[in-house]
Amino acid sequence: MLRPEKKYSVYDLRRLKGKRCLTHVHVKSSEEAAAAEAAEIDILSCSFDSSASQARLPLLVAAAPKSFLSGATPHGLASAEEAIRVGFRALELGASSVYCSASPRIIEAMADEGIPVVGHLGMAPRHATWTNVRAIGKSPEEARKLYDQMKRLESAGAYAAELELVPHKLASYLCKNTSMLLMSLGSGSGCDSQFLFSDDILGDYDERLPRHAKAYRNFLAEYKRLQTERVAAFKEYAEDVRMGRFPEKGHLVSMDEAALAEAIEAIEKARGPR
Repeated sequence: MLRPEKKYSVYDLRRLKGKRCLTHVHVKSSEEAAAAEAAEIDILSCSFDSSASQARLPLLVAAAPKSFLSGATPHGLASAEEAIRVGFRALELGASSVYCSASPRIIEAMADEGIPVVGHLGMAPRHATWTNVRAIGKSPEEARKLYDQMKRLESAGAYAAELELVPHKLASYLCKNTSMLLMSLGSGSGCDSQFLFSDDILGDYDERLPRHAKAYRNFLAEYKRLQTERVAAFKEYAEDVRMGRFPEKGHLVSMDEAALAEAIEAIEKARGPR
């Protein structure tokens, strides 16, 4: 069966570099993927780092069949061979490309096999012990190091890189000096895409919103309201059962009295004397 034609390919996205800022949302459910496609979000991404998220990927693809969807591979890939296997598996399940935060050596191995790879630059939460959680590139030394890292990813064959928590003017400079698409997560509006997680956009967690994010809804309050309604509904049901108010006549299946009597007579005869 042929898959629906995607709105964008890697080729299309690269041709858009420098022309406009693309919208980019990380989704975690079929409902969010379908909503993002309906909202005409340019790029979707999702996790592909556990058995549960790998099983979910085809469901996201089915929910947003025309969307460009990038799957985030596990952190800590042990070898280039493992990375290649994981990358091809993501593509087989419907991903348009893969995100990989591994070294340029591993990304190069994936790219050499034709896997479209998104790398990572700037602050890496899982490596924050080396930097603390902060903006990366504010000093001349860090800015130069960031530029060199970008060039290594570019040489390795990554078509794009997530740029996390980098000063916005430096991010704009970097974006103009690479052939890669730079995807801004907290790095300003001068990059090729503006990236946010659905959790932040929908406001569905009970923590402080990151400085770089913006909540457009308060889903957490709605979830709490729905949970209160669940408890109330269950209590009402239980009370109706205890008081004999459920089931009512309208919930019951009727049977002709004569047919019932005939059925009982036949059953009793088959049972024999007791």
